[in-house]
Amino acid sequence: SLKDSENLKKNLGKTRVEEEGINSTEVKMSQIVMPCHSNHRQELSVGQLLKWIDSTACLSAERHAVSPCVTASMDDIHFEHTIRVGQVVNIKAKVNRAFNTSMEVGIQVSCEDLFSERHWKVCHAYATFVTQRTKTGEKVVLKPTVPQTQKEQVEYSLAAERRRVRMLHDDIIKDLLSHGSIQQVDNLAADNAVAAERTKVESVELVLPPHANHQVHTFGGQIMAWMVNVATIAASRLCQAHPTLRTIDMFTFRGPSQVGDRLLLKAIVNNAFKNSIEVGVRAEAYQEEGPNRHINSAFMNFEVLDNHGKPCTLLRIRPEPLVSQAGKKTESVRKKYIISRKQAEVPLSVPWDPRNQVYLSYNNVSALKMLAARHKWRLSSEKDKARLYTLEQKSMLSFRVDTEVDVPAHRAFYLLAELRNRPKWDTNYQTCELIHQVDDDDFLYRVVTASVRQGGILQDFILLASKRRPCGSGSDLPSVLVFLSSLETHTSSLCFIYILYKIIFQISYYNQASPEVLPYISTDIAGLSSTFYHIFCSCSQYLTKNRLQSIQTPEEEWRKYKQRLNSL
Repeated sequence: SLKDSENLKKNLGKTRVEEEGINSTEVKMSQIVMPCHSNHRQELSVGQLLKWIDSTACLSAERHAVSPCVTASMDDIHFEHTIRVGQVVNIKAKVNRAFNTSMEVGIQVSCEDLFSERHWKVCHAYATFVTQRTKTGEKVVLKPTVPQTQKEQVEYSLAAERRRVRMLHDDIIKDLLSHGSIQQVDNLAADNAVAAERTKVESVELVLPPHANHQVHTFGGQIMAWMVNVATIAASRLCQAHPTLRTIDMFTFRGPSQVGDRLLLKAIVNNAFKNSIEVGVRAEAYQEEGPNRHINSAFMNFEVLDNHGKPCTLLRIRPEPLVSQAGKKTESVRKKYIISRKQAEVPLSVPWDPRNQVYLSYNNVSALKMLAARHKWRLSSEKDKARLYTLEQKSMLSFRVDTEVDVPAHRAFYLLAELRNRPKWDTNYQTCELIHQVDDDDFLYRVVTASVRQGGILQDFILLASKRRPCGSGSDLPSVLVFLSSLETHTSSLCFIYILYKIIFQISYYNQASPEVLPYISTDIAGLSSTFYHIFCSCSQYLTKNRLQSIQTPEEEWRKYKQRLNSL
């Protein structure tokens, strides 16, 4: 029958998706860049690109939600290359993870030259979309996503960490600006500097039906495009040239806008550095009567390139009185330094500050997830059911040691997560004490251990331990994670930076050696293997011995400690 035929087609389509690992929320868009999409240099306008990115991501979100969605935020974007007229823009978007009423959509943008058959990456972005309420005012609860591939599993887990960063982003910015120092400009430089007042731009746009989406709200991509426009003008007034937009810090939509609204867009150069300009942009909406509504804010960084594509040295800026300029730049540099995916650029030690804790935690999770998801591990040696794998990539040498223990996963998690007990089974740890509980999942420990370079000399350092419980059942990724990152103290420490425990009746230990440590271990893999085997043997004995013993977690101890303080 016709009904049976339709059911057969659906089942066949479902089977093909499952077999090929195709994400059902994936949306692809290809656009050829026409002159009407370009700027004066015959390059694709970033505003136009943001429109295409936003619409593609929205289609992906609505495919998953089966409900109208709006853009809530767009994470930092770094544009690696420009796109010229005649080239093709390929955009791919898919939902990484759905939470209660919001979801994260990952976007990949690449460029294609039809005449040379070259392809290259332009940028990637993460956007958050929320569902619209129903006609009765009820929220639409999203169904969970089911990762199909290992790469999707990684993005699924990291989406939770990126969400933590977003939720604290505004508070971090406010704190930095309130505590940021006022940049002092010497009189000589001030005489030759451009006054910030000269870079101010204000523009008003009337929201018309072509600017609205299918829900009659102002299209998020259109608002972002208008913001890029005024920011570009502000940067141009300083450098008196045509700047190139390199990065955009997070867009956060604070309220809706609709047809008939007037959008007031303001931009000003916050600061000019040697080769870059930071511009702050703010968008406000208003009707003919009524107060202005804050819609969006963002920080954008521009460069001016010479004929060889190299950044030019820029003019100084004379700031407006009582304007803190150091805060936002410090925040931007700190965030990009810590969250850098290029492991060679991640520092051995990072200064601890409550304002960068969320980025440190995210970097822990991200770095270890990526390390655990890598392929081409090579089995170097095996002894007593412990297997040592190595992976060489550029100047980094990674290790993985696997062993099996007859201890339930949840039990092993609490035993290994309590770092104060680690000296009982790890001879490298002399002492380990809990000094501060940052939140329910992050803890600061002080560790005393032997130096790698100075042989036998004890030194101490601080570890940020970021514990993450299982994100779902049926996952091929590590079900329980403990992450450690070295933080800066009075002494220089070449300690283990990346550590991860995977416990599904199996323990996996991950370690990544930096270029500074590499010479000390690459010449003695056999000796390193012996050390790992000894430690893993002690670890297995410790877990087996204490599998039934009660253990007090750091959370429980910290809670009891605070209760005792309150009682006093």
